[in-house]
Amino acid sequence: MRTNPTARDHTKAWVLDAVLSEAPLTRTRLIELTRLSQATVSRKVDELRYDGLVVEQGVNAVARRGRPSTYLDVPGTAGHVVGISFGARTTCVLVTDLRGREVRHVIVPSLEGGDEEAIAGWLLDLIVDTSDSAEGPLRQIVAALPGRIRTGTAILQETIEDRLKAPVVLESDASASLRGILKGDATIGNAVLFMLSTELSFASCTDHEIAQGRTSAFGHLGEVLFAGVGNETLEGLLSTKGLLQFASGRGLDLDDIQALWSQPKDAASRAEVLEAFTTAVVAAVGAVAVTLDPESVYFVGRLSPLVDEVLPEALRRLAQILPVVPGITVVPQVVGLSVAQGAAYAGLALVQSRLRESMLEAQ
Repeated sequence: MRTNPTARDHTKAWVLDAVLSEAPLTRTRLIELTRLSQATVSRKVDELRYDGLVVEQGVNAVARRGRPSTYLDVPGTAGHVVGISFGARTTCVLVTDLRGREVRHVIVPSLEGGDEEAIAGWLLDLIVDTSDSAEGPLRQIVAALPGRIRTGTAILQETIEDRLKAPVVLESDASASLRGILKGDATIGNAVLFMLSTELSFASCTDHEIAQGRTSAFGHLGEVLFAGVGNETLEGLLSTKGLLQFASGRGLDLDDIQALWSQPKDAASRAEVLEAFTTAVVAAVGAVAVTLDPESVYFVGRLSPLVDEVLPEALRRLAQILPVVPGITVVPQVVGLSVAQGAAYAGLALVQSRLRESMLEAQ
């Protein structure tokens, strides 16, 4: 028969939360974080060591009095998580320990032309190979996919869960990217992020928490909002696929979208493309500003260099239509890896939550 969690259960969970958030750390620092007595912290650390979730290692050379203070850490044998950025062009698999420290990552071209089962098998092999040097159980996989979570991904999820015996969560690349930004800045409250890659996707947070939609359509606003340029949607101008098609219709036949800012081209045609792109940026920011009222707007993805170029003009136009313009930042990212890091952060949060619940449900 289960009983309600006791104060001792909660105390143990608090100590583990603190270790997972800041390890390696001394017992003195752990007492500061938890505001528990030295005796209580010592007992809970001993319990966590018995559970295999905490180890003592190293000596704090700064300590000058009394018994030398050792560092508490999370051992590799406690387990690991996998964060995946599964993009249209590149795929990154990142393995971290439960403290979020990288074990290994690989970035490879994404598999093209395969059906759902072939893709699932290919990704499964990539996860296994990348995780080869990781210790302990695989506790969570989070895969970030471009744009809308489409049909067919259920096969991907079920195949990996069945073979690796680990829970798999799917989310959008925009949400994973925003998680990475939130991880690096605890002061961010309400914000939105536009991922300008092969497809356009969108994510938002309220009070530092990622917003989750009820259906798979959530975050895929590009196809339903117009950009303010003819009949073009935001998807048609703020995704690499759409912008390449738009540029081609204006006489710019580009082998790759990067050529739009890295190679000489017809000035008039390029100016027309940039004007349309600027209008779409203004429309996108204006739409979220009047509906979500964010303090910050972030742009990431392959079209980020173009956002940098048009941002001064976009800000000028936004100031004419909005009473308050949110802060707009173009965030440089490592293609694939940055999104995989955000996915890994999501996985670590899930694992930490499950560990906490298991302690609170203990007999």
